[in-house]
Amino acid sequence: MNKLTTSTAIPTRALKLEALSKISASFELFCLASGMEALGEMMDRDAQAICGPRHARGRNRRAHRWGKTKGKIGFHGGKVEIERPRLRGFDGKEQPVPSWEAAVAEDWLGKWAMNQMLINVATRKFARSVRLPEGDVPGPAGAGLSKSAASRRFVALSAARTRDWMASDLSGLDLLVIQIDGIHMDEDLILVAAIGVDVKGDKHPLGLAEGATENAATVQSLIDNLVERGLDPAVPRLFIIDGAKALSKAIRRTFGRAAAIQRCQIHKARNIMERLPKSLHASVRCVLRQAWELDDAAKAERLIRNLAQRLERDWSGVAGSILEGIDEILTVTRLGLPKELQRSLACTNIIENAMSTVRRVCRNVKRWRSASMAMRWTAAAMQEAARGFRRLKAHKQLPTLRAALEAHHNKDSHGVLARQAIAA
Repeated sequence: MNKLTTSTAIPTRALKLEALSKISASFELFCLASGMEALGEMMDRDAQAICGPRHARGRNRRAHRWGKTKGKIGFHGGKVEIERPRLRGFDGKEQPVPSWEAAVAEDWLGKWAMNQMLINVATRKFARSVRLPEGDVPGPAGAGLSKSAASRRFVALSAARTRDWMASDLSGLDLLVIQIDGIHMDEDLILVAAIGVDVKGDKHPLGLAEGATENAATVQSLIDNLVERGLDPAVPRLFIIDGAKALSKAIRRTFGRAAAIQRCQIHKARNIMERLPKSLHASVRCVLRQAWELDDAAKAERLIRNLAQRLERDWSGVAGSILEGIDEILTVTRLGLPKELQRSLACTNIIENAMSTVRRVCRNVKRWRSASMAMRWTAAAMQEAARGFRRLKAHKQLPTLRAALEAHHNKDSHGVLARQAIAA
């Protein structure tokens, strides 16, 4: 017996009846044939509405039938061939068939390709992932299932989504916290990303910037983009970074010298431990943990300075590293935030989790051909990570953060006025 095919040489109703007789083995083919028949009937109704009944002569006709042609429509990540009517207007121009235009307008093929890429399906395995090789709806040549076709669709859709995302309006987001971090894509390519937390505790990917290194210019380009899209630099916010000086420099340049910046305590402790022998790890980690847990910033700072003093004789370089940026390490403590909120905002875990999704999504990429390619992949991965974002654990305490940031901002404003008055 000949194998069933989707060729339009076989009438769709006969194809459906034959598939229905073997529905246990050919349900997919039955669904395809039913859809093709339904679309065919819709196109026939459109043709009758535009051209009137066959062989009729009426004044309301806007076009006349012009035979049929074969077109391709998306199905199961690829394309299937279907016969459609052609309509020609009285001016000699092709007239669209509304039901056909609606059927091909939705970019399902691009969405299939995007979804497969995001779950780490290689392009060379794309056809197998959407069509069973031994199934009744195979993927013949021209079905749009090749690795190059899947790649082209992913490039087109990811580029469009990246443009829309990087131009989206941020003025409607009441952001209290912004985390900024970089991810090394290649030896000479780094992307700096930002994620915001609004007053309700919801997390939002904000933007990306590319550069050769994580320098102030790269970070500044990201911040400038956020400001251009509606991020008000006058609103007090908490910025959480991994400790790079370039990040602090760019933030203070745009948001003021007194901007509240919190360095990641996990990064700080990790950097210290990597420079010390294992025999000192337990004692140093214990002191740092005690400092992080204290409610009094002055006592916590004194504890850290005492630790640096004890290490000064034998590990002077590490002692200097402990004291470097000490003001920014204890920002959440100085703001007087509740313990649970301090733990949530004392590290860059939010953006680190998003970056882990970026690494997972991009692991099939063997070579980054350009910065724009890395931007497209990373933007798609960050939007994929946003699907799994949960509300900040201590979101009910965020009004406390807002009050603390406003008090910090007002205190600094009064200090600036006092210094100006003294200078005058």
